[in-house]
Amino acid sequence: MFPNQHFSSAATYLDQYATEIASAYASIDRSQLDRAATILKSAIDRDATIFCCGNGGSAAIANHMVCDHQKGINADTSFRPKVVSLSSNVELMTAVSNDIGYTDVFSFPLRIHARKGDVLLAISSSGNSQNIARVLAAASELGMETISMTGFTGGRCRGLADASIHVDAHNYGVVEDVHQSCMHILSQYIRHQAMPIDLVLQRRF
Repeated sequence: MFPNQHFSSAATYLDQYATEIASAYASIDRSQLDRAATILKSAIDRDATIFCCGNGGSAAIANHMVCDHQKGINADTSFRPKVVSLSSNVELMTAVSNDIGYTDVFSFPLRIHARKGDVLLAISSSGNSQNIARVLAAASELGMETISMTGFTGGRCRGLADASIHVDAHNYGVVEDVHQSCMHILSQYIRHQAMPIDLVLQRRF
């Protein structure tokens, strides 16, 4: 558990935080990360829509994913990724929360917009967010492939997805930092695989 003591300075806190980050990266099942990359690349190839969502800091990662997986993967490639964040429409989110319930804030729009063959990437640091569990279940019912990003013990969301990127860490900052990195890793990996090596060496990633 981190932190489990008082630190004498921000610098010493940084040192321990960096250790926790390294341990968190090491905990990721590489085969699950590869599975997630395959799912995303296949969705792009068949022009399927990739939906993403999360609460709080995880919502920011989902929204950031739209930029990096849409504009980023498109750069220097023939890919035209269709990426939609279910965490970005405040008006719809508040309407669903007020009139139906916050547990359906993501599953409601997904059921309207998604089609069989689309993909959902859902992020929950605790793994126990009810609306994330609900949207993963809805995606499966719709015939979508699913990817989850979880932390702590993984909660129930960890076992609901086709690919599970689980970070074995017990600090929200550490979990979110690694989830954000995994989002970047997936987008950069997919992009660079479609580029000749001489162009990869010329571009900034």
